[in-house]
Amino acid sequence: MDRLKILVVDDESRMRKLVRDFLTKQNFEVLEAGDGAEALDIFFETEGIALVILDVMMPKMDGWQTCREIRSYSKVPIIMLTAKSDERDELQGFELGVDEYISKPFSPKILVARVEAILRRTSGREGGDVLKAGGIELDKAAHIVSLEGKTLDLSFKEFELLTYFMENQGIALSREKILNNVWNYDYFGDARTIDTHVKKLRSKLGDKGDMIKTIWGMGYKFEA
Repeated sequence: MDRLKILVVDDESRMRKLVRDFLTKQNFEVLEAGDGAEALDIFFETEGIALVILDVMMPKMDGWQTCREIRSYSKVPIIMLTAKSDERDELQGFELGVDEYISKPFSPKILVARVEAILRRTSGREGGDVLKAGGIELDKAAHIVSLEGKTLDLSFKEFELLTYFMENQGIALSREKILNNVWNYDYFGDARTIDTHVKKLRSKLGDKGDMIKTIWGMGYKFEA
């Protein structure tokens, strides 16, 4: 089986080597770029990149702009790395379609665990279940959602969030439980992270967005 390709983008060669060494040990093929412009060249010249690890602060083109360029062409999972801990940066990242957001310094083992969790889900190896509710049809293996026959354009995290809601219909879900299950790790950030995703998901579902009920002071419940 071919090794999955991961593009690591950071202007610090020491950081790239640290991440590369840990990923290589897990049998990933690692491509490296020292700035956003180089990253885009590699991304568009290389077939089959499965995930991008992207630093925010870089010369020539920063992580935000690089993310925007990639997102305009691809839904490949993106993990952003930043030295800042400003929650506004985190929310901006999620608005741009970032799948994970990790502040430096971080544990390389935790980074690898998050990479593996995302790739397990995007590879479609977790079964071919098709979920249906209220006119929504969600194919987990194909990673496709349709609403009354029309395909919806959802980001990776929006898809995972909708999947979790549909798998837990009628169950009141706290924000902490949603974050721990959808983001695959114990998340101690601001609750607005999930609220931002729910708002965008409701908007894309149109009238069907009302199926995601707000439970004030706790979280959400999906009812078809």
